[in-house]
Amino acid sequence: MSPTPHLNELGEFLKARRAELSPRAAGLPDSSGHRRVSGLRREEVARLAAISTDYYTRLEQGRMPASAPVLEAVAQALLLDGDQRRYLFGLAGKETSRPRRRTRQRVQPQLRRVLDDLTATPAVVMGRRMDVIAWNPLAAALVTDFSAVPEKHRNYVRILFTDPAMRTLYADWKGVARTSVAQLRMEAAKYPDDPRLTSLVGELSVQDTDFRQWWAAHHVATLSVGTKVLHHPVAGELSLDWDTLTASTDPDQQLVVWTAEAGSPTHDGLRVLASWAAGRHLAGTPSE
Repeated sequence: MSPTPHLNELGEFLKARRAELSPRAAGLPDSSGHRRVSGLRREEVARLAAISTDYYTRLEQGRMPASAPVLEAVAQALLLDGDQRRYLFGLAGKETSRPRRRTRQRVQPQLRRVLDDLTATPAVVMGRRMDVIAWNPLAAALVTDFSAVPEKHRNYVRILFTDPAMRTLYADWKGVARTSVAQLRMEAAKYPDDPRLTSLVGELSVQDTDFRQWWAAHHVATLSVGTKVLHHPVAGELSLDWDTLTASTDPDQQLVVWTAEAGSPTHDGLRVLASWAAGRHLAGTPSE
């Protein structure tokens, strides 16, 4: 089989990554003997990926297409990061498979700085499953003190359905909650094998009739823009526009901000709320 341009580039990419990886980093014994090649040998990568050396050699030579499971095994053997995996799968014309076990999300440092600078604007960072992974003091004053919610329960949809205060805070709680269920279903499409999301859906389906009915309706929506009216116990009635910004460094992290037109009653109400929050020293911290 003669190499095609994409397969040839895939082989060169694998060769370059192999040359960069030391035996010690790959978890192999670091023998003191002289090595003719820098990095790992082909047979070492093959052994780590549980494929034959001949098969891996053909991959590097651009003479063999690979299945998604083989690409995944090779990516793990070479300790490829997310961008490198996407590039590898793209060269092979395969969809990138998502690992079943995901590391705990931590807010991106850039988003953390934005949150800290937004002293007059409520904002949160939502991660996978619509988990709230960071917030600023004004968001805690507006919605709830997220630091008082156990981390495993710090999920926006879960808070909407399990915290009785939410049903009086949002003027149209049913509309807000129904939309959140549609957004959660969109998350489920992205991560069908996420056990935490499955557990969340099961828990809320058992506990809440509305959630069960809305989930069964299979409506979907994305986090984008909108307006919410809140009856806040301190700031009074607030009509807030909300917008969503996706982090380019991690598409699974979205900054959600609530704003109001300058000079409006809601804008004045946010200033009152900010003063109240400062007095109570509410401070949000990123999920650890």
